[in-house]
Amino acid sequence: MPETMDFIPQARLEPQSSGASGNFIKTTLLPGVLVLVIILAGTTTGWFFSQGKTSIPVNGQIGEKLAVAPGGESGGKEAGLDDVKTFRDRAEGTLKAGGIDSEGTHHLERPGGTSQSVYLTSSVVDLDQFIDKKVEVWGETIGAKKAGWLMDVGKIKILE
Repeated sequence: MPETMDFIPQARLEPQSSGASGNFIKTTLLPGVLVLVIILAGTTTGWFFSQGKTSIPVNGQIGEKLAVAPGGESGGKEAGLDDVKTFRDRAEGTLKAGGIDSEGTHHLERPGGTSQSVYLTSSVVDLDQFIDKKVEVWGETIGAKKAGWLMDVGKIKILE
């Protein structure tokens, strides 16, 4: 009986001719360029936000903190934005400088002692203009660890 030989074809492995420069671009140059673009974008964004501008549009543009609200009374008796949907919480009291344990920049003194104080911060209004005045504030209550009530003020009005 003749002996049969099993023939198994074997694949030849030959180097691909894609070129060494193609691999260099994919593995070394492309990630380096990507990292450079990310760093440049972060630096540009950081510079923009460090220019002292607020991120809240005022009459369709980004601007400084308001001194007088659009449509507000003249003479600096009112400041902020007329946005009752966002700033739906309100409080009255005498505005004083200082927060509590780094929460808030100012606070409202109200009848009943310090337990009734409302601690305030504002990304819209310069609260320093209203220190020692009896005011009404509208804002959004935000979470606090130390303050009983912490509010981001969106509008303020002098009462007396």
